[in-house]
Amino acid sequence: MNNYTLKKHHIPNITSRGTFKRGFKYNIAFGLVKNTLFTGFLLFGFATQSFAQGLITPIGEVKDFDKDKAMLGKMLFFDSRLSKDDTVSCATCHDLENGGDDSLPVSVGIDGKKGEVNAPTILNARYNFVQFWDGRAKTLQEQASFPVKNPVEMGSEFKDIIKKLQKDEFYTERFGKLYEGQITEETITHAIAEFEKALVTPSRFDRYLLGDDDALSAEEKQGYELFKSHGCVSCHNGRNIGGNLYQKLGIVISEENEKWEGRFAVTKNKDDLYYLKVPTLRNISKTAPYLHSGNVKTLKETIEMMGYYQLGIVLSKDQIAKIEAFLKSLDGERPKILDQQ
Repeated sequence: MNNYTLKKHHIPNITSRGTFKRGFKYNIAFGLVKNTLFTGFLLFGFATQSFAQGLITPIGEVKDFDKDKAMLGKMLFFDSRLSKDDTVSCATCHDLENGGDDSLPVSVGIDGKKGEVNAPTILNARYNFVQFWDGRAKTLQEQASFPVKNPVEMGSEFKDIIKKLQKDEFYTERFGKLYEGQITEETITHAIAEFEKALVTPSRFDRYLLGDDDALSAEEKQGYELFKSHGCVSCHNGRNIGGNLYQKLGIVISEENEKWEGRFAVTKNKDDLYYLKVPTLRNISKTAPYLHSGNVKTLKETIEMMGYYQLGIVLSKDQIAKIEAFLKSLDGERPKILDQQ
């Protein structure tokens, strides 16, 4: 049994109206009658079609960051000296040329060590309400420290990094000018966060939201309507089309094979067990494999699984294709700072 991902082969035959055929045994997560949170979620899902257009807001070019510090952060982001053995950089797990993740089920750190969960994209991470799947970091700057110190990822200590950077004339000059000569954990992570704030990727879909009706094809528009009418927008909304709430895998149909504790590992609150930050859908076609486990290979399969386990419906092949077409319209522009010197 897969320890992390929901099992596709449990998806049953369903009638055209989305009702379960007799004889199929299933669990309704939390209890339809007793759990008011679940009832509220369903009601929210049913209501979204009437006002879903306003639930997603467009993004555009950003200027609210310090460019000089961001350029310093860019150098640090790509510098493998931030790792213990000088082999792993931030860019190792967050390939900015290919979706902002590493295209692996789980990331590989120093000494070939493997992490526990799929690396989320760093693109548009500034719009997340917290960072990491379990929300253990509130800000981009706070997030920047975790991989550096994690023995499975970069396995380093800032006191050692600082010694390395102090021997580099470029860094001593830049930190001297921008941070009054202070090369510290605070200034290093601040510069990296300034760079990450610039990693935004406006898309054709944003142009559509801003009034350009020709920005999407007919199929993409149909996919967007299905995305709203089926309730996908209940979790995937806001500027990042996700990233602004916690949710549990298996809302409607519960498959109790989850081993990773999610938010509970941070809060130790039993109500947070298995809850995860809902991921952004921006650039989703470029960030396979999917889910926090990284065990779902294709976007089509992910759409099918989410429709069933999160919404309690079985989507047709045509509906899946249209929703996938819509999601591909979320592929964004290359962040401008990547081409700046």
